[in-house]
Amino acid sequence: MKPKVVAIIQGRMSSSRLPGKILADIAGQPMLTRVFTRTSRATTLDEVIFATTTDASDDPVAEYCDFSGIPFTRGNLFDVLDRYYQAAKDAKADVVVRITADCPVIDPELIDNVVNALLEDEYDFVCNRLPPPWTRTYPIGLDVEACTFKALKKAWKEAKEPQHREHAMPYFYEGVQLTTVNRQLQTGTSPRGFNIALLQHTTDFGDYRWTVDTPEDLEFMRQVYARFDGRDDFTWKEVLDLVHDNPELPKINADVQHKTLKDIDKRALKS
Repeated sequence: MKPKVVAIIQGRMSSSRLPGKILADIAGQPMLTRVFTRTSRATTLDEVIFATTTDASDDPVAEYCDFSGIPFTRGNLFDVLDRYYQAAKDAKADVVVRITADCPVIDPELIDNVVNALLEDEYDFVCNRLPPPWTRTYPIGLDVEACTFKALKKAWKEAKEPQHREHAMPYFYEGVQLTTVNRQLQTGTSPRGFNIALLQHTTDFGDYRWTVDTPEDLEFMRQVYARFDGRDDFTWKEVLDLVHDNPELPKINADVQHKTLKDIDKRALKS
């Protein structure tokens, strides 16, 4: 039987740097919808679910999803790994794809690339980016991570550190030594026994910032969508051409510092 592949988009209203961003308007649609629509175009996916939290601040998110017909679940506010595990278990997923709700130019073709790599070569975890000390070659905001449900369950049971719970996937790849297979693939086995694959682009665009975490990021994304007249079916390579042809666009959020795995929401420590 074909494995059931479920994409789970995580998002909450209580972002530390830009509260309410997932419902912020981008060319007439909330960012949440932009991400959901683009993710849903991936041909490898059987289901797409939005995973928000049970916190009262996310009641508007649940109401919006319910009104808009977007399948959703509600889970732990800070334990994102648990939120993913519970949503995947309820969906009876065999493969889980992690997408974040602050990436409104997420590309369905890249989602398919990651999922196909996982299915074809029987990895436990496949992604198209890893944080330092590894290198990334796709722009920030095109991040796709996929794992088997079996591997997710193992991580959910074993992971104890705050960064493992809040950032959902680091337990899979922490400490892995990757070997370059070719210009587009690196593989390795993590110290915890997970078989890992990292998909790379042949040209390094890893410094490009296409995610929404600050007001400057949101303005950049609104400008991108405006240049496409509000369409949402453009590819990431069309965005690449756009920023190359309009060098003033990436200057909008050029000074924003990207968060790292060491950045833990201090509110979680008080809860």
